[in-house]
Amino acid sequence: MYERAAKLYQQTSSSFCEPELAADSLEELRIALEELRVAEEELLEQNEALASMRAQLEAESKRYQELFEFAPDGYLVTDELGTIKEANRAAATMLNVPQQFLLGKPIINFIPYEQRSAFRSRLQQLRNTERLQEWELRLFPRHGTGFDAAFTVATIRNNDGNTTGWRWLMRDITARKQAEAKLREIELQNLQLRETARIKSHFLAVMSHELRSPMNAIIGFSQLLLRNPSDRLSPQQASMVKRILNSGKHLLHLIDEILDFSRLEAGRLELQLEEFNLAELIHATTEEMHPLVEQKQLTLQVQLDLQNPIILNDKYRLRQVLINLLSNAIKFTDSGSIQVSVGEPACEQIAIAVQDTGIGIAADDLNEIFTEFRQVNQTLVRQHGGTGLGLAITDRLVEMMRGSIAVTSELGQGSTFCVEIPRRVPC
Repeated sequence: MYERAAKLYQQTSSSFCEPELAADSLEELRIALEELRVAEEELLEQNEALASMRAQLEAESKRYQELFEFAPDGYLVTDELGTIKEANRAAATMLNVPQQFLLGKPIINFIPYEQRSAFRSRLQQLRNTERLQEWELRLFPRHGTGFDAAFTVATIRNNDGNTTGWRWLMRDITARKQAEAKLREIELQNLQLRETARIKSHFLAVMSHELRSPMNAIIGFSQLLLRNPSDRLSPQQASMVKRILNSGKHLLHLIDEILDFSRLEAGRLELQLEEFNLAELIHATTEEMHPLVEQKQLTLQVQLDLQNPIILNDKYRLRQVLINLLSNAIKFTDSGSIQVSVGEPACEQIAIAVQDTGIGIAADDLNEIFTEFRQVNQTLVRQHGGTGLGLAITDRLVEMMRGSIAVTSELGQGSTFCVEIPRRVPC
């Protein structure tokens, strides 16, 4: 613009300058000045944009610095040799060194001596990677105890792609390591417990089989002697043989319970499904229990409310459930009655309830009533015998039948056990 103005000045100051030329020159100067004003406005706008961008960059830099400084995890920036160039407060606290004294220190100073060679090798390998996560190292801060740390390392490169340093995100994972060690210890204990349970189940199964053979022989010979007791035995001898027979049957029942429980624990017991008449099974089972009921001078009532008595289940195992519940009711009832109720709460659902007027169960004991080897009275001088497996086996069998069992009870008023099973157990 200065050059154009000087040229116009020379043209208009010439003695030979014509008026038309002066007017044209002035017009050209006006246009040049207008262009200059527009350029000035553009420069001002660019200046304002640059100032705004500079303010944004300063704000971003400040925010980054605040995030860097007050981050909860340790943050370090090192050169390609591992010398610390930047460190935040968390890193200084973890390494127990003031921030200003941490700068310029090699990070390898905090690595155990026996691990430094491996650390240098890994650092060289990092040159060929962009990011490494969860690099676990043992660090020893100054004048402090060692701790486990997990590093996330990002490579810093220049414009030519060469490595110039690394960014280190450092987290103290001592608590996590302790939790993992505790978890491994618990898992090991669980494995040991499972192995102990397996050995126990195997032992119970073997012992039950070993005991069944002599018990069957004792029961068989006792029954043989009692066929015609008047011909062979005196009344006193017959009475003693009956005691042997009853004791043998009782022992065999206990052995069968232990054997069933060991099979259930080992997962070797399967249901043998078949269609049968539930009403007939209920009547047959209760008739079988009548001698025990009459012996204690109790009354046994059966109430059936079935539109369709045909069900699909394991007849033997469902009978076992009924016998366990009835035996339990008879055992813990000294006077009164026992009632068996069977109904259909839903179209494809069967409910069997066994109610007694016995001693009842305390509320605190209800949660443990289906636990194996558990009885309300755990002492050796308890009044009622048994292994404590009857209800545990019943619970497992009902679960195998895709059903549920519940109990309601009150001390001195009796108990009610209710079993709900599907009409047709899925195969």
